[in-house]
Amino acid sequence: QVQLAESGGGLVQAGGSLRLSCAASGRAFSTFVMAWFRQAPGKEREVIATISQVLGRTYYADSVKGRFTISRDNAKNTVYLQMNSLKPEDTAVYYCAGGPNSRVYDYWGQGTQVTVSS
Repeated sequence: QVQLAESGGGLVQAGGSLRLSCAASGRAFSTFVMAWFRQAPGKEREVIATISQVLGRTYYADSVKGRFTISRDNAKNTVYLQMNSLKPEDTAVYYCAGGPNSRVYDYWGQGTQVTVSS
């Protein structure tokens, strides 16, 4: 089994920063495309950032581009999301996900709450 566990969420004022971490169990981490999703209350889940397996190619949703940075450390089986210039609109549960390609994400964490106050 592959398990993902997010950490680093919390309450922050607008304009502040947070760094989320996602630790993966198992030995397949380096073969996965990794992604961060978020879901705000009453809204659909959306992908906000992805990173490829070895070359580390990245994708960002327009809503976070220029403010968030996704990175990975395959030696530590960990993916990160650095969030800067946070806005109240960023308030959501943030999920880590992984899969064999960018079309399918088979493994999910339980989520971590990020709340940005105005």
